[in-house]
Amino acid sequence: MPGAKRTKSAAATDNTQPQKTRLWLMYPPKLITTPVVWQLGHKFEVVTNVRQASVTDEIGVVCLELEGRRSEVKAAIKWLERHGIKVEPVEINVIES
Repeated sequence: MPGAKRTKSAAATDNTQPQKTRLWLMYPPKLITTPVVWQLGHKFEVVTNVRQASVTDEIGVVCLELEGRRSEVKAAIKWLERHGIKVEPVEINVIES
């Protein structure tokens, strides 16, 4: 029903549904040499896929695809942000494989 409230069980089910999310990650200089994507894949039950990357001495920009349960993807994003990485959703998929 449109406008109907979602039940708690429906919300819980959504957190266990698999999802694929593409994100832009902007690394500060202090983290450029840190294996953040590797750490992310080992700390959370997500599959990481680097779609594009550009790294200089001043900044690192990575387009990262995360796939996993919604709750794991959300936790992974929060972890990235806590470590000082700016996370933005990819609005338009310019190159689709």
